[in-house]
Amino acid sequence: MAGVRTGAAPPFDKRAVRRAFSRAAAGYEAAAVLQDRVGAQLIERLDLVKLAPQWILDVGSGTGLGARRLNARYPRARVLALDLAAGMLHEARRRKRWRQRQHYCQADAESLPLQSASMDLIYANMTVQWCNDLDQVLREFARALRPGGLLMFSTLGPDTLRELRRAFAAVDQGAHVSPFLDMHDIGDTLVRQGFEMPVMDVEHYQLTYPTLEALLRDLRAVGATNALQARARGLLTPRRLERLRAAYAAFRVEGRLPATYEVVYGHAWGAGPRQERLADGAVAVPLGRLGRR
Repeated sequence: MAGVRTGAAPPFDKRAVRRAFSRAAAGYEAAAVLQDRVGAQLIERLDLVKLAPQWILDVGSGTGLGARRLNARYPRARVLALDLAAGMLHEARRRKRWRQRQHYCQADAESLPLQSASMDLIYANMTVQWCNDLDQVLREFARALRPGGLLMFSTLGPDTLRELRRAFAAVDQGAHVSPFLDMHDIGDTLVRQGFEMPVMDVEHYQLTYPTLEALLRDLRAVGATNALQARARGLLTPRRLERLRAAYAAFRVEGRLPATYEVVYGHAWGAGPRQERLADGAVAVPLGRLGRR
């Protein structure tokens, strides 16, 4: 897995990303425990806002679980499920409930094939980290939002897979797990791209596994393979795999191997006139009031 960059050489081979997620599509929902939980929490956060969207864009929709939840929440809205991988969209169509109003589009989030000011709500669960340029993807989100529309997203922060990163560093100096962007960098980019009132927070999750192989299988099952441009081609040799296994064993706790995820949650409003944004009693915390660690 790797993290999005701003203003640097593109870290990702998008063809490799597309292939990995298409291969994972059939079994994705069974394996995507963390993505499911984070996506559900992201939708629960819509309780804090008053919104009656006509058009919703689900970016990186995968097999359409988020789109189905959004349709259930806003039954009169039309949801456009957009994903880079055709295999994911095939699964989304197959799983759609017959009364739900959904449309499908295979495209890159960094180049949305949408009219400007066409979406009332953009929902992006665990997607932004697969983009090459944060400024570009947020610029596209800002363009696609109607005046006063809402962006609701989650992504991964720099503590994500820290154990795997350190274990690989004991094996070689290759590109295996790149750093993810800090919450404050993301917030700064939101402001730079014209979003208003960004609200950000972070939660840490930890999954545990009996073996290193089980962790690596889980990552492959959700499409989170190494798609870096600078990745080494070919499989790990038995010797290097044994070194990786030994290095990761240093993190074992009570017989289990931990995998840490730093999940960044955020929402921000598109520029322009808007109605009352917060439900009664809800409080927005401006980004500037969040202290840096």
